[in-house]
Amino acid sequence: MFDVRPVLNVIGLLVGFLGLTMLFPFALDLARGNNHWGVFLESALITILFGAMLYLATRREEARGLSLQQTFLLTTSVWIALPIFGALPFVMGATEASYTDAFFEAMSGLTTTGATVFTGLDSLPDSLLLWRSILQWLGGIGIIVVAMVFLPELRVGGMQIFRSEGFDTFGKILPRATEIASQIAWLYFALTTICALVYLASGMRTFDALLHAMTTIATGGFSTYDASFERFGASTEYAGAFFMCLAALPFVRYVQLVNGQPQSLFKDTQIQAFFAILAVVVGILTLLLWQGGGLAGELGFRKALFNVVSIVTGTGYASADYSSWGPVAVIVFFYAGLIGGCAGSTSCSVKVFRYQLLFSAIRMQLNKINSPNGIFTMRYQGRIVGGDVVNSVISFFVIFFVSLGVSALALIFTGLDMLTAISGAAAAIANIGPGLGEVIGPSGNYGSLNDVAKWILAATMLLGRLELLAVYTLLTLRFWRN
Repeated sequence: MFDVRPVLNVIGLLVGFLGLTMLFPFALDLARGNNHWGVFLESALITILFGAMLYLATRREEARGLSLQQTFLLTTSVWIALPIFGALPFVMGATEASYTDAFFEAMSGLTTTGATVFTGLDSLPDSLLLWRSILQWLGGIGIIVVAMVFLPELRVGGMQIFRSEGFDTFGKILPRATEIASQIAWLYFALTTICALVYLASGMRTFDALLHAMTTIATGGFSTYDASFERFGASTEYAGAFFMCLAALPFVRYVQLVNGQPQSLFKDTQIQAFFAILAVVVGILTLLLWQGGGLAGELGFRKALFNVVSIVTGTGYASADYSSWGPVAVIVFFYAGLIGGCAGSTSCSVKVFRYQLLFSAIRMQLNKINSPNGIFTMRYQGRIVGGDVVNSVISFFVIFFVSLGVSALALIFTGLDMLTAISGAAAAIANIGPGLGEVIGPSGNYGSLNDVAKWILAATMLLGRLELLAVYTLLTLRFWRN
């Protein structure tokens, strides 16, 4: 019989921890004398009590590992349970949001999508702005752990190719996964701190620097202003682009770097391809802006650089309304958002390594057609790639684009226009944030959408953040029978 107690036990523990993090905005309001502190105190008590009761009710004296079924269920269930409680401060707080809007915002935060339903961010209580950033910061570190520990073991979307990357590669230096996770947590915190200090030096006020650092390293994109990065100066945009790039690189490479293996960072073909893609896309957009976009010289390059990096990494900040740069620019941004960063980072979308494996598989197949008697071996990062990895990657691409199409079609049936539906579906499944057009583009938000559309988009965010297959597996009868 399938035992859900270990899954519920971990969920209870994580829900309780989420409740504890609500005490930070509570303390901020209390220290500043704002009367909004009661919202976070109530939300924290509800969340902590529920988490504690669930943990105690499912606790077992004997320690056991999770089965494959339990791991699949846990991976998805956590990302559903946490937004349920993460939405409470939005419902009871100054936004007085409906639960649909609150859940959408919490799901967008924890999946680091960055799509928002709220306007007037400039006038919201600082505690609510802090809570939005905390959700994204926790979601960022959470997805690194999922990508390094769970998805490779679950053989999802070709991630099994990184099974040895996260553990065996370190040999005697880091023999246990807990040590790797601990080092990643410290590096994540260190990068956030350094980013905040750089933002502070670039002219941001302390509160803005901290919150934007949290959402930058999480590649989340929640800002404290409706205008996002358009409010800040040139040095801040360059700093933002730099740290978004750092957050989109595999964190395991940073661990290797601090453990005396710097060559692993510079020889990683995934990282090389990532920067090559950025260079090409930024170059295309810069030329478009120089020739007919009305943004010449350094200004055109800076706007192209920042916004391209933001979309490719799935962060979702905006320093300009790039939907007004012309149809070619809109098409470039749409496809750029479907690229993503590197595996094992806080970035999202398809990710670079899958395109590398797909093109390698196509090239190998062409070689077989040209030389039927030849023997060809597919390699990635110097290692032989098995057929199961190739099949998993191809399956991911098929399911990704089918899911995108189904989600877009469902959004059209709710009454949305085609541009809003297609770009919204793409922004949700790739966890980018802003879509295209006047409604959900970089100068708009998702607040005006109907409730059904918001629930569809929230579900699509979950699918995209967990690499689709981890969620779809739960919908098969075979999963529950075994």
